[in-house]
Amino acid sequence: MKTTVGDFLISRLKEAGVGHVLGVPGDFNLQFLDQIGRDGGLAFVGCCNELNAGYAADGYARLRGASALLLTYGVGDLSAICAIAGAAAEHVPVICITGAPPLEKMRKGVPLHHTLGTGDYADVLIAVAQFTAAQARLTPETAAAEIDRVIRTAIEARRPVYLQLPSDVSHVEIDAPDGPLLVGRMSSDERLEAALAHLGRLWDAASAPAILVDMDAERFGYASELLALAEATGTRFAALSTGKAILPEAHELSAGLYGGAASTAETRALVENSDCLIAAAPRFIEVNSGHFTAQLPQASVLLGSHSVEIEGQVYYGVEPQALLRAFLACLPASARPRSGNQRNAHAEASFGGPVPLTQARLWPRMANFIRPGDVVLAESGTSNIGLGREVLPADVTYIASNIWGSIGYTLPATLGTCLAAPDRRQVLFIGDGSFQLTAQELSTLLRLDQKPIIFVLNNRGYTIERFILGMTDAYNDVANWNYAGLPGVLTDRGNFHVRVASTEAELDDALSLAEDADRLVLIEMRLDAFDAPNALRRFGPATAEFDYGPLGPQRVRA
Repeated sequence: MKTTVGDFLISRLKEAGVGHVLGVPGDFNLQFLDQIGRDGGLAFVGCCNELNAGYAADGYARLRGASALLLTYGVGDLSAICAIAGAAAEHVPVICITGAPPLEKMRKGVPLHHTLGTGDYADVLIAVAQFTAAQARLTPETAAAEIDRVIRTAIEARRPVYLQLPSDVSHVEIDAPDGPLLVGRMSSDERLEAALAHLGRLWDAASAPAILVDMDAERFGYASELLALAEATGTRFAALSTGKAILPEAHELSAGLYGGAASTAETRALVENSDCLIAAAPRFIEVNSGHFTAQLPQASVLLGSHSVEIEGQVYYGVEPQALLRAFLACLPASARPRSGNQRNAHAEASFGGPVPLTQARLWPRMANFIRPGDVVLAESGTSNIGLGREVLPADVTYIASNIWGSIGYTLPATLGTCLAAPDRRQVLFIGDGSFQLTAQELSTLLRLDQKPIIFVLNNRGYTIERFILGMTDAYNDVANWNYAGLPGVLTDRGNFHVRVASTEAELDDALSLAEDADRLVLIEMRLDAFDAPNALRRFGPATAEFDYGPLGPQRVRA
């Protein structure tokens, strides 16, 4: 069919499930924005800066399966590169599109603005290529094929990708395929049968099977099969912190979080002593493995992205979802689904009165505030660690930057999740230091009448870093903003509620307001600067030992 390069790209984005394009306008991408506006099938959402737009696109993709990020050449690309790298680390398919200088000028090496002024147009492509699974500079000759290749890679590999759309190419008419975007799955009946037979032998010989969940179970779409297997056979499951709440934490078969020596004795024994551990292939880093004390048994089934490893034997071309479905179909008739009863996540504890807020009592109360089906975003540091050990209700989507760990991620990510799932309640927990990095995007949430519930933990600094090193040092302090006053500065429309809570009674009043609020709610929770969840109190010194070694400054200060 005859179409333009830009219109073809728009059609493929919509096929990938994208309904919004997040980004920042710039002179090299205005021609594409004009096409987006005329198409009517996509909505452009302008963000305050490219880094925030990248974080918002990450949050959007986690709920919708893919997202689109629109940048302008050079300054926009490099401003967003931290978010793009985070999406790569967290296995999130963000389709990055940058409006590039005219193709004819790039081919001639003409020095232009937003470049180093040398005529070199390879440097930005090389920089972004380090953090993306596929890249292309679109030309009229190859645009259709390259758009399909790059978007297909994002969806299949669950990684960010990068397209440069030159400003003089977007409106060029091309011949493009009129069929749908074909997203293939690797399949091999012969290999699937071999893997199924191997799994069957291991399972039949096992007396202590177990299931371990990491983020790829959700990213590659086989979490429901893992839960079905657990319920059909009564097999208990645990999760890494990077796989929190992917399977229901209040389920009667849940054994909680596994992290090597940081686990409970029961959970550690369940995983490490299993004689048939079925695991979403874990990626161990220090923060989810108890500083690399995690140990998986030899009798493990590691479910990758498009392959499966059983007892060290790799079966390429075997989709984990297909293997699990085939195995479920082979279970004997005597295997009957369990009820899947949900335990009460928390007994209601006495909470209220003029008692100052403390970390120990705050997080169980927050877990009780969270409802089934909520989208919960927890910022790196105190919020993520505080919620990490709390049992959340069923069907909660829990979002954190567990591997990349870039502070400030969750506020703009909340913009993305609000756009991606407008019918779900969005709850954000973010510390004051992290909030100050990306606070501008609060204005976009207000401008678009989004209604998240935002909890700002005001403890006047970087609590997690205080417990690593420099408890009272100025470098861990941040300015004490008037957080509750900020929405009124960013909008004059009054489409928000704010509350400040220093005591349990004040927090309960704020929570009552938030339960049925019809607009954005920001609750500033004032906490002692030197208070922290117990898990963080342990994590800080362990991190100092890991980072600085036996002769480090933490020993001198102790």
